[in-house]
Amino acid sequence: MHRRNIRLRREYLYRKSLEGKERLLYEKKRKIKEALEEGKPIPTELRNEESALRKEIDLEDENTSVPRSTIDDEYANATEKDPKILLTTSRNPSAPLTQFVKELKIVFPNAQRMNRGGQVISEIIETCRAHDFTDVILVHEHRGVPDGIIISHLPFGPTAYFGLLNVVTRHDIKDKKSMGTMPEAYPHLIFDKFSTKLGERTVNILKHLFPVPKPDTKRIITFANQSDYISFRHHIYEKHGGPKSIELKEVGPRFELRLYQIKLGTVDQDEAQTEWVIRPYMNTSKKQNLLGD
Repeated sequence: MHRRNIRLRREYLYRKSLEGKERLLYEKKRKIKEALEEGKPIPTELRNEESALRKEIDLEDENTSVPRSTIDDEYANATEKDPKILLTTSRNPSAPLTQFVKELKIVFPNAQRMNRGGQVISEIIETCRAHDFTDVILVHEHRGVPDGIIISHLPFGPTAYFGLLNVVTRHDIKDKKSMGTMPEAYPHLIFDKFSTKLGERTVNILKHLFPVPKPDTKRIITFANQSDYISFRHHIYEKHGGPKSIELKEVGPRFELRLYQIKLGTVDQDEAQTEWVIRPYMNTSKKQNLLGD
């Protein structure tokens, strides 16, 4: 199994290294296409390669004309089977962190919670790969308050690092009657204000943690972006008086997420390439919304 993982990783890195060459070839073909469509002369730097490139252009269709990236590859097989998630914590978790992770287990369908014990990250990732888990979620805390969550997609990444703020669990709410019961149906997802490329990438990472719901399910999970802080809300709705009267109940938990890093690898790989990371100057640029308007 270990040899197979090494081989698969090598193949993935090789495909990734070809991306630059494919992109360069794509740009050359695009310039020739534009010149032919507009009746302009072929650019001088491409005249020696023109005949070979035109043959390739003639053989292409919609699927092969645009080069695929590894970002497409990471979730290429995600629709073939439901996600299978492992939830765990930092070592020696406090009671509030344990309670929060128990509630997250119900938030994410098909999730399994594991007590961390003395296991190191690399052991956890290897075990998950061997048992066909699609994602690993690690939750961290500071002095008993959950303050970070890491979502690592298997087998090759990406890994997203989020800060956790304003965590309110169902356990913290005293008025139990105002809350709905915690459903386990697959939820509908709402993503609000993720309009940039980074926002779309974040949506891609989060939406693949959930399986496809049935059309009539009454469970809704919302990720609403406001000034790069993602608010997580969890509701159920009832139609007591027909389709025009809808009663919405929040079932919890609720929290805010702040994305601060995306890496092109799994969480155990220190050498993984950083796709995006927040920089100190980004906090002071008030008008810049990184995830969307």
